[in-house]
Amino acid sequence: MADTPLTLLGLESSCDDTAAAVVRQGDGPADILSSVVHGQADFHAAFGGVVPEIAARAHAEKLDLCVIEALDKAGLTLRDLDGIAVTAGPGLIGGVMAGVMMAKGLALGAGLPLIGVNHLAGHALTPRLTDGLVFPYLMLLVSGGHCQFLVVRGPEDFSRLGGTIDDAPGEAFDKSARLLGLPQPGGPSVEAEAALGDPAHFAFPRPLLDRPDCNLSFSGLKTALLRARDQIVAEKGGLTRADRADLCAGFQQAVADVLAEKTRRALRIYMAEAPSVPALAVAGGVAANRAIRQALEEVADQAGVRFTAPPLRLCTDNAAMIAYAGLERFRLGRRDGMDLSARPRWPLDCSVPGLVGGGRKGAKA
Repeated sequence: MADTPLTLLGLESSCDDTAAAVVRQGDGPADILSSVVHGQADFHAAFGGVVPEIAARAHAEKLDLCVIEALDKAGLTLRDLDGIAVTAGPGLIGGVMAGVMMAKGLALGAGLPLIGVNHLAGHALTPRLTDGLVFPYLMLLVSGGHCQFLVVRGPEDFSRLGGTIDDAPGEAFDKSARLLGLPQPGGPSVEAEAALGDPAHFAFPRPLLDRPDCNLSFSGLKTALLRARDQIVAEKGGLTRADRADLCAGFQQAVADVLAEKTRRALRIYMAEAPSVPALAVAGGVAANRAIRQALEEVADQAGVRFTAPPLRLCTDNAAMIAYAGLERFRLGRRDGMDLSARPRWPLDCSVPGLVGGGRKGAKA
């Protein structure tokens, strides 16, 4: 790693969080000098999900303010930066476009290099930012818009072992929360209710465990929850608090069981490469779920590999991960021109066919 410190500003606007951050790295661990995230939950609450047009407008209105705040907190100006990194996809195209155009304007006006970053690479490289993991490591990216197993071999070298063919886990949690009348975001709401329930009360399916691969499916699990809810309502005329808690507990346990078993299979494939320092990393908002994290930690412990998960503020969408991924690409000599385009879809591993299905961020990468 070069001795000369590099300082990058990162911008993130792929879904419903507008973010800017400044990250610096010399001959050692990277430092997050500032990280600013402005969420949009209040804007979308009445619609039960993210509305792309509302999200895009909010990004356009907030990006410049986020940049000013991030630079102020870092005690820097644009003249102190070595480059601008920005999420160029995948994501909701209006939001991605807003971020890319802002980054182009800043780079052009300040005479700085522009580095486009794959949002998924930002998540996948976060364990290097937070824990200094060495390549290769196994990454489970599990969030509202994506779910996939990746062997991370380098800043631009990712092998996908499997992923969801329909809903991502975060989507399934959000949709299940709506079915049960719980507030959004659904993940924390379902987890809170699940803590009061019996996970064995309802017999929910464990989709795709009869298949030997690492692919996952959560849409059928959500449908099973809907049917169980409707049956209770038909029999009792409504849901009691205990019923809802049991439904949440059973649903959450089913997700955890599926992720744990598929992780075991992905680990076997990864460990066949005989990595020098084997590690399992998990990132994405769903990684904050305690039951799921505990299940994955147990799998890692049984396999004898290190387990790591970034702090919650770096698991969910943020610009620090984009700035850091930009640093990794910058050190490889990567630069982008003013023709950098926003991409709604952008797979990390182009050597395998795209997964069937769509989600909040478009077709599965």
